[in-house]
Amino acid sequence: MSTVLETEEHQALRAAVAALGKRYGRDYMTSVVRDGDHPRELWTEAAKLGYLGVNLPEEYGGGGGGMAELSIVLEELGAAGSPLLMMVVSPAICGTVIARFGTEAQKQQWLPGLADGSLTMAFGITEPDAGSNSHRITTTARKDGDNWLLTGRKVFVSGVDIADATLIVGRTEDARTGRLKPCLFIVPRDAPGFGRSQIDMELQAPEKQFELVLDDVLLPADALVGDEDAGLLQLFAGLNPERIMTAAFGIGMGRYALARAVDYAKTRQVWKEPIGSHQAIAHPLAQAHIELELARLMMQKAAGLYDAGDDIGAGEAANMAKYAAGEACVKAVDQAVHTLGGNGLTREYGLASLITAARVARIAPVSREMILNYVSHQSLGLPKSY
Repeated sequence: MSTVLETEEHQALRAAVAALGKRYGRDYMTSVVRDGDHPRELWTEAAKLGYLGVNLPEEYGGGGGGMAELSIVLEELGAAGSPLLMMVVSPAICGTVIARFGTEAQKQQWLPGLADGSLTMAFGITEPDAGSNSHRITTTARKDGDNWLLTGRKVFVSGVDIADATLIVGRTEDARTGRLKPCLFIVPRDAPGFGRSQIDMELQAPEKQFELVLDDVLLPADALVGDEDAGLLQLFAGLNPERIMTAAFGIGMGRYALARAVDYAKTRQVWKEPIGSHQAIAHPLAQAHIELELARLMMQKAAGLYDAGDDIGAGEAANMAKYAAGEACVKAVDQAVHTLGGNGLTREYGLASLITAARVARIAPVSREMILNYVSHQSLGLPKSY
């Protein structure tokens, strides 16, 4: 993959993370999933090397970088076959929100642990009846003296079983009607009234998915991150990094699948020449490579805009990057499986499970249709359809 647009530091980071990923690889991740475990060894080592917190401020133990660096880490781990999905959530969403809007006490309490991997935080926004429509969020926070009482439900929340806390998106009681004014609360995993149940997924990933029930969860005043009247700004401070990191997740997975297919096409011989000499095999793989490269360019643009403080520009680019990466990932995985034929569906080659995993980049954290709505309305100025 070309790295001309990246600094020497970024190229060195890519190489170092790729080497780490290679030491673990797809076999490691597959065995973790088979055992119902979590990739603790890789998570711990990536943290020790400073990769997990590369985007967090230096004064709190982070690397002082941004989304450009963090997206490189996830992409390269994915390209090695061992992506860490919780990187999307813990340092990228939660770490960013706390670093930008948290109190000094919240930063001291959470950021060093998020940076060194000793603390993990999940993120809960999606609700059973709201889906893509965040304005219909019904999880409600009401004042109880100096405290807060939080009530509601969330679905498809990753990693709650291993997270020390979950950053929950709700709304204040007086904001239940009218425009959404989201509030973000840190809910400790052992908070009374905070229940979770695992969702049975076809997806083969070490990170489990959960439905959450918040039944009058009593939280202290300092559980609120930022200002209860700050509105969407705080929320999108976390959602733009989420989209950038989902793009990195998809690009890394697509690269992994493509590399396996290319290796196979170079050596697999059916007639006189390796199958990769036939354009029917070679051209779709070349096309997949081009589309992954294009998606990475948009991801780099989105990360650059976000790190420069251009939230509006980053919003458009992050949505486009996530869309492009999701499409490129699905196509690359599909073509890789097809290149291997029957072998593409065997456990030995490890590509079949990626068919389901690749869909994640199309569906989450926002569907491609909602991104097309965003671009048609926000970028092109067409009438809003929803």
